[in-house]
Formats: sequence, C-alpha cells, structure tokens
Amino acid sequence: MLVITRTEGEEVVIGNPKAPLGIIRVSAVKGDRVRLAFDFPKEIEVNRKEVAEQKAKHGVGDPAQDVLRKIGPGPGGD
Repeated sequence: MLVITRTEGEEVVIGNPKAPLGIIRVSAVKGDRVRLAFDFPKEIEVNRKEVAEQKAKHGVGDPAQDVLRKIGPGPGGD
C-alpha cells in the first residue's frame, strides 16, 4: 500500500502519467475531514467503500470496473 501526504489542491495521478486512468485531488481540508475530488472516465465506477461492498453483496455493477477491488482493502481491511 502506498501512503502519501498531500495538501489542499494537490493531486495524485492513477496509472500512466501520459494517459492517466484518473486523478484524485485534495479539494478541501476542514478539521479532521478531507474532501476528495475524483476525475475518472464515466465507464469507471468510483464508490465509497460501504457502497461498493453493498453492490458486491447484491451483485450490482460490473466487477471488472470495480476500482476498489483492483486497489484492494485499506489498512486493517477485510
């Protein structure tokens, strides 16, 4: 797992930098809350973990497009 530090307005590029799969930007930081902006093609689903788990449990969505499944669980994840 890669852990990085970013400040408000900074970005993380996912995939090939010349043709990125997507970009994640730190939109705002307020107290202990971080707002993230995701810029991915429409055909790639991006879901909060709890939504992705519900979709997987109920067979909703295309598993090949499930970004969370490709990335894997976070620290302490199941």
